[in-house]
Amino acid sequence: MRCQCLQYTITPSIDPWHHDILQPHMSPFMKRLTGAIFQQDNARPHTERVLQDCLLTVNTLPWPARFPDLSPIEHICDHLRRRVGHPTSLNKLEARLPQIWNEMSQNIIHNLYASMLDRIASCIHAREGSTGY
Repeated sequence: MRCQCLQYTITPSIDPWHHDILQPHMSPFMKRLTGAIFQQDNARPHTERVLQDCLLTVNTLPWPARFPDLSPIEHICDHLRRRVGHPTSLNKLEARLPQIWNEMSQNIIHNLYASMLDRIASCIHAREGSTGY
């Protein structure tokens, strides 16, 4: 199941994230997915008390900070960055991102999750160093 592509035109802080994305979109989306586990990367905004309180209503995967190799969303963002090219205006960028998101094959997401065991093994072997993922 694919969630809607949501965009900010301002620098997100905890309040817009909490009020504009988490409460109206992510919480209901996660609650519809029986047994789903929410992953967040422990970046400082994600550890704010208001966000942690909101996450009490969903299953959350314990996660070490700064582990981009293990974060599928980092790879999805990389895919979006590569596909977006060099838009000449903010309006063109805002128009292009949802288009790329909607065109993205579910196989990309599936392959990221299918490679998770290998990613975990590589991170353990690298002992917090670079893994090549």
